[in-house]
Amino acid sequence: MTTAYICIGLLALPVFLLGFSISMLRGKDGPHTMIGTPTDPTDRLHKLIRAHRNTAEYAPMLALLIYVAAMQGPATWVLWMMWIATAGRYFIAMGLVVGPSMETPHILRMIGAVATYLSGVALVVAVFMGASG
Repeated sequence: MTTAYICIGLLALPVFLLGFSISMLRGKDGPHTMIGTPTDPTDRLHKLIRAHRNTAEYAPMLALLIYVAAMQGPATWVLWMMWIATAGRYFIAMGLVVGPSMETPHILRMIGAVATYLSGVALVVAVFMGASG
């Protein structure tokens, strides 16, 4: 369970850190950024909002899958999928924020997306395998 708890905590962390970063940037930039989203793909606030939104979409489901898989006494490959899923979420968030523009995909973003999709599907399979056993 230790791996699962660590991964779940690490999946939750960027949701709150990115949200806090958005709030701080909105406050710093003044009233014109308090509501809405900038459309400039190079704008830091725009990139942070996209990273937060993407993280909030995937992290909860991955955390749930990790928790359920952990309850089933996971095999070593499942533990690896937990770590890969978690790392993938960090890669994609970093790729969204550090890239020069949202118009040009950053390599970290692509690595994170592939890691998220593959490990997510693997965790679904692990949960089904545990449910049938």
